Amino acid sequence: MSEFNKSEVVLAYADGGSRGNPGPASVGAVLEQNGKIIASVSEYIGIATNNIAEYSGLVRIMEKALELEVSSIEVRMDSELVVKQILGQYKVKNQGLLPLYAKAKALSSRFTQFKIVHVRREFNKEADRLANLALDIEAGLKTPG
Repeated sequence: MSEFNKSEVVLAYADGGSRGNPGPASVGAVLEQNGKIIASVSEYIGIATNNIAEYSGLVRIMEKALELEVSSIEVRMDSELVVKQILGQYKVKNQGLLPLYAKAKALSSRFTQFKIVHVRREFNKEADRLANLALDIEAGLKTPG
């Protein structure tokens, strides 16, 4: 983990995925500033749907940012559903997503500045790689470290 300027905007890239829907699921995310990674997350979360994994990735990176006392954050995700629900453009109809949605909204309000944007998958490669790494380690396909 490198030093960073807590008063400048930190970029967060978050992703989640499942192999099967539902299936083994994980999250991957990074915090970055000025092209340097400040922190990353790569965690297996158990059996979940893809959308639950995506929301979990968002929640986990916001928690990590708050632990590091980040005040301004711009989250970038390739899940259009999550981004548009957080922005209030889509309603949260799935009851299973409501607790994660509520948690994400509560966490977002703790930042001085919070922005979330949808990006194409190719602009979220590191978060995707970390999510897949956690699944591969859980499946015994790779070893940690």
